[in-house]
Amino acid sequence: MPNYRRRHAGPTYFFTVVVYQRRPIFCDPRFRAALRQSITVVRAARPFTIDAWVLMPNHMHCIWTLPERDFDYGRRWGEIKRYVSYLCRETLHDPALLTRTAKKQRESTIWQRRFWEHQIRDDSDLEKHMDYVHFNPVKHGFVMNVGEWEHSTFHRYVRDGVYAQDWGGTVDARTRNLD
Repeated sequence: MPNYRRRHAGPTYFFTVVVYQRRPIFCDPRFRAALRQSITVVRAARPFTIDAWVLMPNHMHCIWTLPERDFDYGRRWGEIKRYVSYLCRETLHDPALLTRTAKKQRESTIWQRRFWEHQIRDDSDLEKHMDYVHFNPVKHGFVMNVGEWEHSTFHRYVRDGVYAQDWGGTVDARTRNLD
């Protein structure tokens, strides 16, 4: 079992962010590059530590720690989403997908309007959410073991000795939970 210890003084959050109409746009390398670039730009202006991240085809999970006494994750997500939408407007924005309300709100067809967040309470909660993030590609049936999924911070934790390369075991295709 991995052993996590919170190393930062600020608040830590788990997030789930979903693509508009669950389109599999995270498979597109141009989108991943735009996301990476937007995170770099936003972190330069509004720092946060990336504790864990996994990109799935149509959603992502991540864990961030913000600076001490800084709770403004909403602004960070807003800026990341806005910047990605700007960079990908020519290739991923599809006005035909917009509802009347979405048009009125001047929304993009890249992101769902909201995201889910949970503030991490303690080391045990952090460990559970870290494991959830890293095991997600197996849970959804994209790979048989965690190490096969390249769009994850799992590999960083293997290098750091937190996870073993074979952590999570191998899931037989007949017994995968595809919910």
